[in-house]
Amino acid sequence: MKKLDNTVLARRANQIKEELRQELRKPYKQVIDLYWGDPHAAGVKPLSFVRQVLAACLYPDLVNSNTLPVDVRQRAQRLLGECAGGSVGSYTATAGIPEIVHRISEFITKRDGGAPSDPENIYISPGSQWALRNILKVLVNSQASPRTGVLTPGPCYPLTNFTIKGLGGVTIPYYLSEEQGWELHVEELHRALDSAKGLCNPVALYVINPGNPAGYVQSRKTMQEVIRFASEKRLFLLADEVYQECVHGEKSEFLSYKRVLSEMGPPLSDTVELASFHSASKGFMGECGLRGGYVELVNLDPDVMKCIYKLFSTDICAPVLSQIALDLMTDPPQPGDPSYPLYSEETQHIKTMMVHNVKRVFEVLNSLPGFSCKPMEGGGFAFPRLHLPPKAIQKAKEMEMEPDLFYCMRLLEEAGVLVKPGMENGPKEGTHHIRFCIMNPEDTMEEMLSRLSSFHTQFMKDFS
Repeated sequence: MKKLDNTVLARRANQIKEELRQELRKPYKQVIDLYWGDPHAAGVKPLSFVRQVLAACLYPDLVNSNTLPVDVRQRAQRLLGECAGGSVGSYTATAGIPEIVHRISEFITKRDGGAPSDPENIYISPGSQWALRNILKVLVNSQASPRTGVLTPGPCYPLTNFTIKGLGGVTIPYYLSEEQGWELHVEELHRALDSAKGLCNPVALYVINPGNPAGYVQSRKTMQEVIRFASEKRLFLLADEVYQECVHGEKSEFLSYKRVLSEMGPPLSDTVELASFHSASKGFMGECGLRGGYVELVNLDPDVMKCIYKLFSTDICAPVLSQIALDLMTDPPQPGDPSYPLYSEETQHIKTMMVHNVKRVFEVLNSLPGFSCKPMEGGGFAFPRLHLPPKAIQKAKEMEMEPDLFYCMRLLEEAGVLVKPGMENGPKEGTHHIRFCIMNPEDTMEEMLSRLSSFHTQFMKDFS
């Protein structure tokens, strides 16, 4: 494991917060933290229905009171009846509570236009990254020579790259076209695969849709090309789809890789091996701290499935509250239910907030010299490009910092805004970016953009 260069940012942010508590003079009164994709930490209100059901499951006396809506009490009663001993404190089956796994399977079938989903191929896990790590353990042979390779996008969610390397594998970057709205071109996949010849043995292709951090939503045509490429090159397809609820573009639509693969028909739909990941951490629920995710596996050999069962068994089972959160995510209140009006109001508020934030980020950043931001069609982050003056790049070099880390450190010190330098996400060499969460209350985002604009204008003057 290696220390991340930008941990210095988080450490300095904590120091500044302490200095503000001690009333040291700063040009701002609080730090605006947009570093993490954690909606609740940013001030987004949890969904009432979710918290009410969780509360009743934790304290069953609420089931028999009139404190909560009747559908909340009925859901909690059903879920407790599916727990051993009627308690969320009990163990469950390795893959999760069978009834919940079955309902996730029904959710997937409905989402994918009727494409069948087998509950036997679904595993609930303590977060989607935990499930991804287990599947990578099956794919990556740490003793192999040459080493195992996995194609990963640039920019990418960095923990995936760290996991592959930590397991003894090699990441093979393929770069998304920023100029064309972060499109994935199959020609680039061929280039990346060719670059790995003689260096490693490529076995898998990792895709993120909607994009993290770049905010794209892949088209059906792109996904079909990716599936054909994976089939032709005999690559296992890993589809990270945790932001599937977060689609902001008016002309954009989320399609799962499972659905597109199924609709392409045989022989592809019967042969391409796929693992699809989803999570309760992202989307409208935003329950990052509950650590609930799942993986659905498609077209895997039965003997491999036995190995995967053993791997998931090493952790016994996912936390029961996270399993319940997944159940509530995949089977929310429906029209006519007592909880539906409030649930609809709260989720619509989050949708409206994100559309507003996306629009404002795009407008403001593209009005600033030295910034360019592509339209954000989906996901929870903005990933604008910084066109830094040569003097700023030279200054960063003198301070032994990457240019985007240097920019982020100055932004934190002078404006009290904490964002993430894009270098960790692995964009094209020679390009600089920052990444920040857009799942924040509108007033927080407006204040952040105001501070960023003032800081950036002065920064560009200082280094012109």
